[in-house]
Amino acid sequence: MNKQKTGGRNDTEDLKDRVRDFWNAASCGEKLYLTGGDRDAFNEQRRVRYELEPIPAFADFNAFRGKKTLEIGVGLGADHQSLAEAGAILSGIDLTERAVAFTRARFDLFGLRSDLRVADAERLPFADSSFDAVYSWGVLHHSPNTATATSELMRVLRPGGSAKVMIYNKHSMVGYMLWLRYGLGGFRPWRRLDYIYAHYLESPGTKAYSYQEAEKLFPTAASVKLSSPLGHGDLLTSKAGSATKGSP
Repeated sequence: MNKQKTGGRNDTEDLKDRVRDFWNAASCGEKLYLTGGDRDAFNEQRRVRYELEPIPAFADFNAFRGKKTLEIGVGLGADHQSLAEAGAILSGIDLTERAVAFTRARFDLFGLRSDLRVADAERLPFADSSFDAVYSWGVLHHSPNTATATSELMRVLRPGGSAKVMIYNKHSMVGYMLWLRYGLGGFRPWRRLDYIYAHYLESPGTKAYSYQEAEKLFPTAASVKLSSPLGHGDLLTSKAGSATKGSP
């Protein structure tokens, strides 16, 4: 049970505010890979994103053609653009005004359409069975209650629909490297990976999941297929992502 705080707020609500503030300061990849606000800058950001992350193979954007599709966590809008260009009938949400503003600007430049909203993945503003497909890359592990977010995802997905979701793998090179630095290297080898991810990877409270834990996030799904494609963090081919600040 969450501890109650002054003003009727609780720990989960406070954490969500901290997550929102973190990503409102800079959307994922903004400082590293976005150099402007014109078409060339957005195209270059998408090119670098797909060079670093195995997103095109994972997403298979053409599979969304003609489908009523929701993206949870649009970020800078690169994947949202790819979905639109593939012919998806799009809606998109993000917790932050910054991300939605970037994606709207991007879509205006490229003449694309989407129903874009600032919204919480744990309280999706859509009716049951609204979508044929849901897509989310690297977002739901940042939500304070990821299980609630995945339950909402399944609620708005129609029976027989499909979802493609990337969440962090607990047993990854990134996690072990962070443990070496902030666990063993900080003379605190007893720190668990859950603690390490929550305090030292990107926004406050970030989580990562084993295969078994990930499967349990989707108890109502007819089937769940899991895989572990390697990204730039695992292959050590880029700068590390933004991390929360704190002493070891």
